[in-house]
Amino acid sequence: MSLELRGVSFTHRGADPAAGRLLDGVDLSVGSGEVTGLSAPSGAGKSTLLRLAALMVPADSGTVLINGRGFASGATVPRAVRQSVGMVLQSPRAAADPRLRLDALVCAPLDFRDGALRPRPRHHAERLAELTELAQLDAALLHRYPHEVSDGQLQRAMVARALALDPDVLICDEPTAQLDAETTAAILGVLADCAAAGAAVLIASHDRAALSRVADTMVDLSQINHASSA
Repeated sequence: MSLELRGVSFTHRGADPAAGRLLDGVDLSVGSGEVTGLSAPSGAGKSTLLRLAALMVPADSGTVLINGRGFASGATVPRAVRQSVGMVLQSPRAAADPRLRLDALVCAPLDFRDGALRPRPRHHAERLAELTELAQLDAALLHRYPHEVSDGQLQRAMVARALALDPDVLICDEPTAQLDAETTAAILGVLADCAAAGAAVLIASHDRAALSRVADTMVDLSQINHASSA
C-alpha cells in the first residue's frame, strides 16, 4: 500500500494564460502505515495536488504511482485502481448528495461497485455497521439527511464513505476545516487508525499543529514544488 508522485507538474487551464504553472516537478511519497501531513497557504496548489494524487485529474507531466503501479498523464486508470484510493474533501456539504440519508451516502461506493441502480444500505448492513464504528459515527444518525446533522457529524459520514471499499491509499483535503477542536482530534484519530491498519494516508490541512500530532512526516508544499521558487 503506497502512494508516490514523481515529477508531477500541472498548469492552469483557463481564460488567463498568465496564471501559469501551479505545480512543477513535485516528488512525494507515502508508504504503508504512514500518515504524511501536507501544509501550504491557500492558492498554492494543495487541493490540485491531492486531486492529481487521487487520479481525479491528469497531470501535465510526471507519474502518479499507486501501490507501485505508475500512471502518467492520459493513461487509462482501471476501476480497481481508482477504488483503491479513498478521498475526503474539505466541505462535506458540497460533497454529500442532499437527497440521500447518511446510510445511503456511506454505502454509495459499495452500490457503485456492485452496479446497483439505487441506494441499497440494507444490503450492506454488516459493512455499514463496521464503517459507522470506524468513523465513530453515531448509528442513530444514519437515517437522517445531511441538513439534519452538524458539519462534524456529516464529515464523519464522509470519512466512513471514503473507507467503504477499504482503500489502500486515503487522501484528505482539509478534512477538519471549520470543525471544533474535539471533532478535529477525533477525525484525525480515525485517519491515523487507518494508517495503523496499513493504509498510506495523505492529509492536507491549514491546522499544522493538530496535523503534526498524528503525522509521521510533515511536508511543506513550497519545499517540493519548484513552481513556488520560480
